[in-house]
Amino acid sequence: MQKEHLFKVLVIGDLGVGKTSIIKRYAHQVFSQHYRATIGVDFALKVLHWDSQTVVRLQLWDIAGQERYGNMTRVYYREAVGALIVFDVTRASTFDAVLKWKDDLDLKVTLSNGKPVPAVLLANKSDQSREGLRSQIPKLDTFCKENGFVGWFETSAKENTNIEVAAKCLVDHILAHEENITSNTDPDVVALPGYNNNTEERVRARCTACSKF
Repeated sequence: MQKEHLFKVLVIGDLGVGKTSIIKRYAHQVFSQHYRATIGVDFALKVLHWDSQTVVRLQLWDIAGQERYGNMTRVYYREAVGALIVFDVTRASTFDAVLKWKDDLDLKVTLSNGKPVPAVLLANKSDQSREGLRSQIPKLDTFCKENGFVGWFETSAKENTNIEVAAKCLVDHILAHEENITSNTDPDVVALPGYNNNTEERVRARCTACSKF
């Protein structure tokens, strides 16, 4: 019998970091330099045929960058089970805001077991900066472990770099939580059989609970 899941996933981060571009690339395989700034929230649906017995539908919520300063995020975040938090590698201020977004997320939504929803950090626009800000960013392996991210990836919506694998990492963790609810096993033990860490991408990335690159 085929299992079907519908998961609400938030895509959050400061204004102009490329959230809409990431979603459009992932859900529709398109890219444009000229998206208008999102006002409030927008939506997209991505259907994944995860395996022969599992279909995953991701409802991607594109949250406007200025919304962290308002009161609506509690409504937008409700029932979310995962998040992609995005910053722009060419703008240090957007990295400085990452923990504010993470704190806002953790404050307003949790999993059914009371733990934070899994969040993957995306260092976006990697096609625009080969040096510069990258050398100033703290080592992201350590940063993510210390601040509760399940993994991080350097991404480019323009070049379609690492977006699929970042989403797979997040869905792996979401499904692991769902399976833990069903089997009543230890939610801190995550087995991800079949996760493919072999990539020819030139960018770096890490997904905890997955073997290192």
